Order: sequence, then structure tokens, then C-alpha cells
Amino acid sequence: MNVRRLIVDCRGTSFSEVLIALVIVPISLLGAMGAFHAAEQFISQGETASRALALVESRIEAKRAARWDLLLFDDLNADGKTDVVMHDDGLNGDEIGGDCRYTGSWEQDGVVLTWTVTPNRSGTLAAAGYVFLEARASFGSGVQQREIRATTLRANPRFVGVDPG
Repeated sequence: MNVRRLIVDCRGTSFSEVLIALVIVPISLLGAMGAFHAAEQFISQGETASRALALVESRIEAKRAARWDLLLFDDLNADGKTDVVMHDDGLNGDEIGGDCRYTGSWEQDGVVLTWTVTPNRSGTLAAAGYVFLEARASFGSGVQQREIRATTLRANPRFVGVDPG
């Protein structure tokens, strides 16, 4: 008898419950879609930041490993040909011409990479005792422009007792 009473006492859903469900389900789906979109943006920003950091580190290491007389020439795609010649003319990323700060730049996958070689004294690079090497990567758009920067110092091999040959 108890089973029969349970079956008889069960009522179906009313029209108002169906309408409430029709309102709640799309709102929760929109919230979930918004969360996935935000997560995708954060992942994309992290990926771009990782790429920018890798570009900065590789440019600094390439400048540290380059021969002193080839410090102002860059072969970025490793094909044996010079891709970028660094200048001190106030153009192509160089802020001020004639300030003894040689600049090169490259844009790849939304990341603008700019690197500088600054001798410790004016004149030729061969006469400098050391240089400051700096690499900066800018990425993002509009208000969320970000920058990663690395700086190091490199001594002229002639002044530390090593003959560059």
C-alpha cells in the first residue's frame, strides 16, 4: 500500500518550474562559456610571455657568444646570412642617433624584440673595454602592453688577455 500511495502522490512538473529551468540553464551555460574564454586568454598570454622570454634569453646568449668584431651583426634564422645590422642612427628602434647605443629589432609572432649594444666609451667598438648588452621583448595590445627585459655585461677579449684571433 505504501508503494501505491507514493505513485499516486507524485505530481508532474508545473509550467512555472519549466520556465525557471529555461532561464537558469542558459545563464549557467553562458557563465561556463565565459570562464572557458577567460581561461583561453590567460593561457594565450602565458604562451606569448614564455615566447618573449625565450627570445630575450636567446638574443642575450647569442650576443655573449658572438665574436667581438661581429657583435653588431645578427643572423637570426641561422642561414649564414646577416639579417640585422645594428645601427646608431635614430631609426628602426634606435631611440637617439649618435648616442653610442647600437640597436637592432625584430618582430616575430606578435612579439617585438629589441636589443642594444652600448660600449663603455664612445668611439669604435674595438676600443671599448666592455659593452652592456640589453634585450627587450614587448608584447600585448593596447592597455595591456607588457615588456620583458634582460641586461648583462661583456668584456672585450683584448682587454682580458684573450686574443680573438
